[in-house]
Amino acid sequence: PVRVFRLLEVDTLVVTNAAGGLNPKFEVGDIMLIRDHINMPGFSGQNPLIGPNEDRFGVRFPPMSDAYDRDLRKIAHKTWKQVGEKRELQEGTYVMLAGPNFETVAESRLLQKLGADAVGMSTVPEVIVARHCGLRVFGFSLITNKVVMNYESLEKANHEEVLAAGKQAAQKLEQFVSILMSCIPPSHTAS
Repeated sequence: PVRVFRLLEVDTLVVTNAAGGLNPKFEVGDIMLIRDHINMPGFSGQNPLIGPNEDRFGVRFPPMSDAYDRDLRKIAHKTWKQVGEKRELQEGTYVMLAGPNFETVAESRLLQKLGADAVGMSTVPEVIVARHCGLRVFGFSLITNKVVMNYESLEKANHEEVLAAGKQAAQKLEQFVSILMSCIPPSHTAS
Protein backbone atom coordinates (compact mmCIF):
# COMPACT_ATOMS: atom_id res chain seq x y z
CA PRO A 1 0.00 0.00 0.00
CA VAL A 2 2.81 2.48 0.76
CA ARG A 3 4.25 2.03 -2.73
CA VAL A 4 0.80 2.56 -4.20
CA PHE A 5 0.63 5.84 -2.25
CA ARG A 6 3.95 6.84 -3.83
CA LEU A 7 2.65 6.00 -7.33
CA LEU A 8 -0.39 8.17 -6.54
CA GLU A 9 2.07 11.02 -5.77
CA VAL A 10 1.43 11.06 -2.03
CA ASP A 11 4.42 12.81 -0.47
CA THR A 12 3.79 12.43 3.27
CA LEU A 13 2.78 9.35 5.25
CA VAL A 14 1.22 9.79 8.68
CA VAL A 15 1.36 6.64 10.79
CA THR A 16 -0.43 6.00 14.07
CA ASN A 17 -0.46 3.11 16.48
CA ALA A 18 -1.54 1.97 19.91
CA ALA A 19 1.46 1.38 22.15
CA GLY A 20 2.39 0.42 25.66
CA GLY A 21 4.17 3.09 27.66
CA LEU A 22 7.68 2.13 28.72
CA ASN A 23 8.63 5.65 29.74
CA PRO A 24 7.61 6.10 33.40
CA LYS A 25 6.57 9.71 32.68
CA PHE A 26 3.88 8.57 30.24
CA GLU A 27 0.26 8.13 31.24
CA VAL A 28 -2.51 6.17 29.55
CA GLY A 29 -4.07 8.50 26.97
CA ASP A 30 -0.85 10.40 26.21
CA ILE A 31 0.10 10.96 22.60
CA MET A 32 3.75 10.33 21.78
CA LEU A 33 5.24 11.90 18.70
CA ILE A 34 7.58 9.28 17.23
CA ARG A 35 11.12 10.67 16.98
CA ASP A 36 12.77 7.36 16.10
CA HIS A 37 12.15 3.63 16.14
CA ILE A 38 13.85 0.35 16.97
CA ASN A 39 12.99 -2.48 14.57
CA MET A 40 13.45 -5.58 16.76
CA PRO A 41 12.22 -8.01 14.06
CA GLY A 42 14.85 -6.43 11.79
CA PHE A 43 17.55 -7.68 14.16
CA SER A 44 16.57 -11.22 13.18
CA GLY A 45 16.38 -10.50 9.46
CA GLN A 46 12.72 -9.52 9.06
CA ASN A 47 12.62 -6.42 6.88
CA PRO A 48 10.12 -5.35 4.20
CA LEU A 49 12.99 -4.49 1.82
CA ILE A 50 14.45 -8.02 1.75
CA GLY A 51 14.70 -9.43 -1.76
CA PRO A 52 15.57 -7.76 -5.04
CA ASN A 53 15.59 -3.97 -4.74
CA GLU A 54 12.84 -2.05 -6.52
CA ASP A 55 15.12 0.65 -8.01
CA ARG A 56 12.14 2.65 -9.28
CA PHE A 57 11.24 3.34 -5.64
CA GLY A 58 14.60 3.81 -3.97
CA VAL A 59 18.19 2.84 -3.33
CA ARG A 60 19.25 -0.60 -2.08
CA PHE A 61 20.36 0.66 1.35
CA PRO A 62 18.15 3.61 2.38
CA PRO A 63 19.18 5.59 5.46
CA MET A 64 16.84 5.53 8.46
CA SER A 65 18.62 8.13 10.61
CA ASP A 66 15.99 10.68 9.54
CA ALA A 67 12.99 8.36 9.33
CA TYR A 68 10.62 10.78 11.10
CA ASP A 69 10.58 14.28 9.64
CA ARG A 70 12.02 16.90 12.02
CA ASP A 71 10.11 19.84 10.52
CA LEU A 72 6.78 18.03 10.82
CA ARG A 73 7.54 17.23 14.46
CA LYS A 74 8.15 20.94 15.11
CA ILE A 75 4.83 21.82 13.50
CA ALA A 76 3.15 19.16 15.66
CA HIS A 77 4.48 20.72 18.86
CA LYS A 78 3.20 24.17 17.82
CA THR A 79 -0.19 22.73 16.87
CA TRP A 80 -0.46 20.85 20.17
CA LYS A 81 -0.11 24.14 22.05
CA GLN A 82 -2.93 25.61 19.94
CA VAL A 83 -5.23 22.71 20.82
CA GLY A 84 -4.73 23.56 24.49
CA GLU A 85 -4.33 20.07 25.94
CA LYS A 86 -3.41 19.85 29.62
CA ARG A 87 -0.88 17.04 29.19
CA GLU A 88 2.18 17.89 27.14
CA LEU A 89 2.77 16.21 23.80
CA GLN A 90 5.26 13.44 24.47
CA GLU A 91 8.07 12.58 22.09
CA GLY A 92 10.16 9.44 22.01
CA THR A 93 11.37 6.22 20.50
CA TYR A 94 8.93 3.50 19.45
CA VAL A 95 10.06 -0.11 19.46
CA MET A 96 8.32 -2.75 17.37
CA LEU A 97 8.06 -6.37 18.46
CA ALA A 98 6.56 -9.08 16.29
CA GLY A 99 3.76 -10.01 18.71
CA PRO A 100 1.00 -11.08 18.96
CA ASN A 101 1.75 -11.54 22.67
CA PHE A 102 2.42 -8.67 25.05
CA GLU A 103 5.90 -8.32 26.57
CA THR A 104 7.34 -10.15 29.56
CA VAL A 105 8.66 -8.08 32.46
CA ALA A 106 12.25 -8.94 31.45
CA GLU A 107 11.59 -7.91 27.83
CA SER A 108 10.01 -4.64 28.98
CA ARG A 109 12.98 -3.84 31.18
CA LEU A 110 15.39 -4.60 28.34
CA LEU A 111 13.46 -2.41 25.90
CA GLN A 112 13.50 0.47 28.36
CA LYS A 113 17.28 0.09 28.81
CA LEU A 114 17.66 0.17 25.02
CA GLY A 115 16.06 3.63 25.03
CA ALA A 116 12.52 2.77 23.96
CA ASP A 117 9.69 4.92 25.29
CA ALA A 118 6.78 2.98 23.80
CA VAL A 119 6.30 -0.55 22.46
CA GLY A 120 3.92 -1.96 19.87
CA MET A 121 3.52 -4.49 17.08
CA SER A 122 3.19 -2.35 13.95
CA THR A 123 4.21 0.81 12.08
CA VAL A 124 7.92 0.18 11.45
CA PRO A 125 7.60 -1.85 8.21
CA GLU A 126 5.43 0.87 6.65
CA VAL A 127 7.89 3.55 7.72
CA ILE A 128 10.84 1.66 6.23
CA VAL A 129 9.05 1.27 2.89
CA ALA A 130 7.90 4.90 2.93
CA ARG A 131 11.43 6.19 3.51
CA HIS A 132 12.72 3.84 0.79
CA CYS A 133 10.21 5.52 -1.55
CA GLY A 134 11.26 9.02 -0.51
CA LEU A 135 8.08 9.87 1.43
CA ARG A 136 8.20 12.14 4.45
CA VAL A 137 7.03 10.28 7.52
CA PHE A 138 5.33 11.56 10.59
CA GLY A 139 4.03 9.34 13.38
CA PHE A 140 2.14 9.15 16.66
CA SER A 141 1.75 6.48 19.29
CA LEU A 142 -1.31 6.59 21.49
CA ILE A 143 -0.24 5.27 24.89
CA THR A 144 -3.03 2.82 25.65
CA ASN A 145 -1.50 0.99 28.60
CA LYS A 146 1.43 1.19 30.99
CA VAL A 147 3.82 -1.71 30.40
CA VAL A 148 4.23 -4.03 33.39
CA MET A 149 7.78 -3.52 34.71
CA ASN A 150 7.55 -5.17 38.12
CA TYR A 151 7.31 -8.86 38.98
CA GLU A 152 5.20 -8.09 42.04
CA SER A 153 2.58 -6.22 40.00
CA LEU A 154 -0.81 -7.83 39.61
CA GLU A 155 -1.45 -5.71 36.49
CA LYS A 156 -1.59 -7.48 33.14
CA ALA A 157 -1.69 -5.98 29.66
CA ASN A 158 -4.84 -6.95 27.80
CA HIS A 159 -6.36 -6.12 24.48
CA GLU A 160 -9.63 -4.83 25.96
CA GLU A 161 -7.68 -2.19 27.92
CA VAL A 162 -5.93 -1.10 24.74
CA LEU A 163 -9.22 -0.80 22.83
CA ALA A 164 -10.91 1.14 25.66
CA ALA A 165 -8.03 3.62 25.95
CA GLY A 166 -7.98 4.06 22.18
CA LYS A 167 -11.69 4.76 22.06
CA GLN A 168 -11.44 7.28 24.90
CA ALA A 169 -8.58 9.24 23.28
CA ALA A 170 -9.77 8.93 19.68
CA GLN A 171 -11.59 12.28 19.59
CA LYS A 172 -8.59 14.15 21.00
CA LEU A 173 -6.25 12.53 18.49
CA GLU A 174 -8.67 13.10 15.60
CA GLN A 175 -9.01 16.80 16.42
CA PHE A 176 -5.26 17.22 16.76
CA VAL A 177 -4.44 15.41 13.51
CA SER A 178 -7.11 17.35 11.58
CA ILE A 179 -5.69 20.69 12.71
CA LEU A 180 -2.15 19.48 12.12
CA MET A 181 -2.86 18.33 8.55
CA SER A 182 -4.06 21.81 7.63
CA CYS A 183 -0.74 23.24 8.87
CA ILE A 184 1.57 20.91 6.96
CA PRO A 185 2.89 22.30 3.66
CA PRO A 186 3.27 19.87 0.74
CA SER A 187 6.73 18.40 0.22
CA HIS A 188 8.69 19.59 -2.77
CA THR A 189 11.53 17.10 -2.33
CA ALA A 190 9.74 14.00 -3.65
CA SER A 191 10.48 13.12 -7.26
